[in-house]
Amino acid sequence: MEGSKGGEQNGSSSESRPPNPLAGAYRQCLSSNRVASACKKSLVRHPSLVKVRMSDVPIEPDMTEGARETNFIPIVRSGGWADIGFRQSMEDAYVCVDDFMLDYGHENFCEGPNAFYGVFDGHGGKHAADFACNHLPRFIIEDEDFPREIEKAVSSAFLQTDSAFAEACSMDTALASGTTALAVLVLGRSLLVANAGDCRAVLCRRGKAIEMSRDHKPICIHERKRIEALGGYVYDGYLNGQLNVARALGDWHMEGMKGQHGGPLSAEPEMMSTMLTEEDEFLIMGCDGIWDVFRSQNAVDFARRKLQEHNDPVMCCKELVDEALKRKSGDNLAVVIVCFHSKPPPSLVEPRRRVQRSISAEGLRELQSFLDDLGGK
Repeated sequence: MEGSKGGEQNGSSSESRPPNPLAGAYRQCLSSNRVASACKKSLVRHPSLVKVRMSDVPIEPDMTEGARETNFIPIVRSGGWADIGFRQSMEDAYVCVDDFMLDYGHENFCEGPNAFYGVFDGHGGKHAADFACNHLPRFIIEDEDFPREIEKAVSSAFLQTDSAFAEACSMDTALASGTTALAVLVLGRSLLVANAGDCRAVLCRRGKAIEMSRDHKPICIHERKRIEALGGYVYDGYLNGQLNVARALGDWHMEGMKGQHGGPLSAEPEMMSTMLTEEDEFLIMGCDGIWDVFRSQNAVDFARRKLQEHNDPVMCCKELVDEALKRKSGDNLAVVIVCFHSKPPPSLVEPRRRVQRSISAEGLRELQSFLDDLGGK
């Protein structure tokens, strides 16, 4: 899919930028150099967030030296689909940009693809999800550390988007809302996943599901530690008894969640990266409405079969959403699939196992006796 699209703009026919439904409310905030500079200076990371950020669980996929040395250059094709589901309002959004650098007016700096994909699961309204969908890619590419220090630039862009949305909400309180955010960058062979919330990215590596993100739920041990270190608490599985996610953009209107010097609700993403190889077939990015009814391997198996049938990532996304609805997912649904090959996933043929047969000592004696009888005749 060429170009970019977002929100509920399903399919692959559009080559325009995603719609900007809130432009009137925050155009002044984002166009003012003075305000942008103020937003940049206001970003503060609490020391305790740094200490527990990614310390307890090694989450980068294991890669063999042989896999690292391949000259594989992925060919990206993408699609996305969103559906209101059984909810009364739609609060999810997604964006697909297969040519990230060109789309934002920059020259490519590496061999191979340069792409950006995002899934945003809004709550309390759709304004935060739309804001992040439209502006997170720009904050990444305009960061002073991009592309020299990718992870630093992406982390800063998440915080910058969060701060800019706070400025927008201060100008129009009707925008008050929040969103989880899952962003993926494909730069050459490098795959970088940044996650703040409970959306999930799953890589299909030769049919095997490899989770490229962790769900940031308040009840998770590493998130509970961070929350409590920042003055918050977890009650009945909810952050401060109010939110069922531990990381999100927005929610500045909720008391005790965020402040100038930090707070228990963090907008800082947790990141995973890997080098793509020929065995990496596609990536699934989905909001929690997908993962409520699909296990990671189950989703990979389903998507793999569909891609083998028609090799169309957009159609595959729609089929995943339709299947989630059949399985009675009770949430809004948004999913993006990024393929890394032009051909569909190959059939996996299990090699026939060699059957090893053995004979007992008694059998050997009987055989020897039979041979002796033959020799005596």
